[in-house]
Amino acid sequence: MLVAADKFKGSLTAVEVAERVTAGLRRVVPDLEVEALPVADGGDGTVAAAVAAGFERREVRVAGPLGDEVTAAFALREGTAVVEMAEASGLQRLPAGVFAPLTASTYGSGELLRAALDAGARTIVFGVGGSATTDGGAGMLSALGARFLDADGEPVPPGGGGLAELATADLSGLDPRLGEIEFILASDVDNPLTGPKGAPAVYGPQKGATPDDVTALDAALAHFAEVLEGPVGPKAAEYAAAPGAGAAGGIGYGALLLGAGFRPGIE
Repeated sequence: MLVAADKFKGSLTAVEVAERVTAGLRRVVPDLEVEALPVADGGDGTVAAAVAAGFERREVRVAGPLGDEVTAAFALREGTAVVEMAEASGLQRLPAGVFAPLTASTYGSGELLRAALDAGARTIVFGVGGSATTDGGAGMLSALGARFLDADGEPVPPGGGGLAELATADLSGLDPRLGEIEFILASDVDNPLTGPKGAPAVYGPQKGATPDDVTALDAALAHFAEVLEGPVGPKAAEYAAAPGAGAAGGIGYGALLLGAGFRPGIE
């Protein structure tokens, strides 16, 4: 028998679910052959599932969603890295009861991707979900060399709220290694970046966003995509409307800008 278990969010990890199901089966049929295979859909628990399947766990110090340093992990095996944005930028990284819908940043997720590149990854599976952020991946892109500046030429504040002040976007400094790898965006949602089914409207309230915050974030992300038409061209709007762009507070959009191909996380 095969037990392919995902996490029970908030109570058991995928590994723990598989262990307990296996124990229950063997209590009824003691000599039953059971193979346990923890799985994940791209959200929190994806790295743990990869490690359970034989990948090596690597740890690195990166910025958490509020800018404080955290220890985050990615998984690596034979040139393939599994990177989980929730490890750096997830709700799990916020203090209990604290939300920061306008200011939480994905900068640490970009640092995780850079660490995977430094480790020699030629393929990166980027699992997104469980995020504390709604910044369209701007923080991630900044960590990888992009610059997002206000009208005075200063970096915009972190988080989706700060994108309302964006005047110019410079992607010329992005890490060139990103163009030399296979980059896969793994997500369990296919929402666009903005609009009624976009990241702020659908997932913002889970991250503490009030109705006014949702309106502000939706406008800021739409403005972000508009400004990016400068360096990116018409594809900036195409990516914003693409399935998966709204994943994990819009970090899917940032990944698509980097050339990622979208696949359902469970695949």
